[in-house]
Amino acid sequence: MTFLLAHVSDVHLGPLPQPRPVDLIGKRLTGYLNWVRARAHIHDMEVLSRLVADLKAQTPDHIAMTGDIMNIALPEEFPLGRTWLETLGSGDMVSFVPGNHDAYVQSAIAAIDETFAPWTEGERDTSHAYPYMRVKGEVALIGVTSGIATAPFIASGRLGYGQIKACERLLQSAAERGLARVVMIHHPPHRGGAPIGRALSDAYDFERMIKRTGAELVIHGHNHKLQTARIEGPSRSVPVIGVASGSAVGGTPDHRAGYNLFAIEGRAGAFTIKGRARGLLPGTKDIGDLGEIVF
Repeated sequence: MTFLLAHVSDVHLGPLPQPRPVDLIGKRLTGYLNWVRARAHIHDMEVLSRLVADLKAQTPDHIAMTGDIMNIALPEEFPLGRTWLETLGSGDMVSFVPGNHDAYVQSAIAAIDETFAPWTEGERDTSHAYPYMRVKGEVALIGVTSGIATAPFIASGRLGYGQIKACERLLQSAAERGLARVVMIHHPPHRGGAPIGRALSDAYDFERMIKRTGAELVIHGHNHKLQTARIEGPSRSVPVIGVASGSAVGGTPDHRAGYNLFAIEGRAGAFTIKGRARGLLPGTKDIGDLGEIVF
């Protein structure tokens, strides 16, 4: 079995629709000011278009999109986000989990489930939209949501006890079926993966669950850079790989637009995974190979 999985995240679509004054009550005001002063100049939609074209040229078997399509979850951002996700691929080709900017305010939660439903269809162990499991060949893609509404200047995430237990049951089911298991989440799911105020608040509980069940790979976004870590599993450690923003320009080389590719090969009990990063080449706006992901 050979399966090529592409991973993109944190595209922060622009330009931001013009909000009404009533839309900027509460946290959205600080997010809007942040967009105008900084993010509007960081996230380049032309670069994103080139990156998506390059990603599709690699002909992956599936694409994982781990959140932050939007910025402050304005009602007008949802149809724009859905239209962009349709250009990335159909619901059968792309799996989605939301980020903190998609769930920027509490009223956005229901809209997320409705807007992105075609990209989250799958097996479930609860009546909730997350977690879900999609089986593609011999690969099980398990999506969880860490996106929650928080106070201004806070970008943390949380899974919650019920979601972690449901994720554990899906992982166990996939293992019994001999599938390669890939967990998709927005926030880094390990302790120390992000600073306080930006971290997953129940990362320790997620780590304990992975120690019981294992997984072949965990992928995330949120930090806008390629990063690698490992979580202890029942018999071997599990690689945890973060991806750069899909649209960011400027800044340090670690924070320039990119996406990851994972080649999953082998059979039950003997899967191997190799990763490569692609993205903005130094000093250009061209997308190319950035080398092997060592983990």
